[in-house]
Amino acid sequence: MEGLDSAQLRTLAAVVAEGSFDAAAQLLHVTPSAVSQRIKALEEAVGQVLVRRARPCVATDAGRPLLRLAGQLALLEREALSEARGPLAGGGRVRVAVVANADSLATWFPAALARLPQRAGLSFDLRQDDQDHTAELLRDGSVTAAVTAQREAVQGCRVLRLGAMRYRALATPEFAASHFGEGFTASELAGAPLIVFDRKDRVQHRFIRAVTGRPLDPPVHYVPSVPAFSEAIRLGLGWGLVPEQIAGADLAAGRCVDLAPGRHLDVPLYWQHWRLESDVLNALTAAVRAVAAETLR
Repeated sequence: MEGLDSAQLRTLAAVVAEGSFDAAAQLLHVTPSAVSQRIKALEEAVGQVLVRRARPCVATDAGRPLLRLAGQLALLEREALSEARGPLAGGGRVRVAVVANADSLATWFPAALARLPQRAGLSFDLRQDDQDHTAELLRDGSVTAAVTAQREAVQGCRVLRLGAMRYRALATPEFAASHFGEGFTASELAGAPLIVFDRKDRVQHRFIRAVTGRPLDPPVHYVPSVPAFSEAIRLGLGWGLVPEQIAGADLAAGRCVDLAPGRHLDVPLYWQHWRLESDVLNALTAAVRAVAAETLR
């Protein structure tokens, strides 16, 4: 079998990133027919269906390693062109796709990007997902690196421990008096409305189980935005676990109280990235580790 065609690999990456053949065609400045022909030719060369034709299009299990290869080749190619042409000429934009959990994106992670040495043509494609699920995007080749709760290395990746994000249980003083008059007990927790980020978010339920020794099913409000999540707690809609970087201001101002003084939940975070010799990845990893060491437990 001959080697894989780089144009076909780029097309595969574009279809999955953009979600459709038409959008990929616009990105690549070719016709949808050309995109379809490239994908068909790549699938014939491999002997497997590589793209599930859905809305959006997604890579199949067979397509995932090729999607990862496409991203790796694109990153290395852009770095090589940039180095060969020099900083003034540029080598095209070096795009790095990274996924992190919402709380990291809302607190410490942007500072890591800002700490990177300024270089022409470097741009980031930030994705958001729950820390227990971010590694999935590494597996399917959608991202280059991830902040994740998974300590086992994804195949083809390196993993580094960053530290732990500490969460504290917050509510307004009025909410605490109304719903936790007898303390942070199982009976009170079972009926007190709970703020949860989304249906992947199990942080609150994990904390409840750690405190009470058993699972509970309190009423839940889903609020999938970090600012809105904190605001919902401040307005007395429910109680929830808030990163200490955000909780400090509300506690100091008296807007919220700690429902379980002395108790907290630490969520260990890890940095996983493709196992590549890449200047961009090395610089990004160094910046992420440095900021994490300053801000995480």
